[in-house]
Amino acid sequence: MPHEIEVKLEVRNPRVLKRRLVELGLRAIHPRRFESNRLYDFVDGRLRKAGWVLRLRFAEGGYLLTLKCGPVASPSYKVRQEVETQIGNGERLSRILQMLGVRETFRYERYRTVYGHRGSSGTRQLAYDETPFGNYIELEGPRRWIDQTAGQLGYQRSDYITLGYPTLYSMRRKRRGRPSKLLSRVHEA
Repeated sequence: MPHEIEVKLEVRNPRVLKRRLVELGLRAIHPRRFESNRLYDFVDGRLRKAGWVLRLRFAEGGYLLTLKCGPVASPSYKVRQEVETQIGNGERLSRILQMLGVRETFRYERYRTVYGHRGSSGTRQLAYDETPFGNYIELEGPRRWIDQTAGQLGYQRSDYITLGYPTLYSMRRKRRGRPSKLLSRVHEA
């Protein structure tokens, strides 16, 4: 199975970031689009406990099922095996999962724009994510490329985030003095 290597970086100033992307010659290769993501697990949380993620994503009129396997294997990067497949009917798949004892544990939505150079390799991806709990860059690719790209954007390795969106959401709620709805069922996406 292919391995996914990625980090997230918090975007504090979207205008400055977008200007820097242009300066680096990066262009939107997949325009801004809305995504709805649902995470699933068994009632006992066995997928989360094993470091696995089962995600159903709806974007651009289609569904994508993703299984991310195993715990993060690096302190600086999120490294996991990943398998994805297109699904014809996500609502039916969701019902099948529920019938098998798998339930939806978290749902998040975002707008995503993917940047790259013309003719960019699919093994390197810079995604700009706009979420209700903050904006983030997600860099996915070889470690050396991640480090180089992050540096060009003004980030250091100490800025790398390997947490998933559910945890980031929960942390944001806590910082704002709101009780987290997720602490008992946080899932790493």
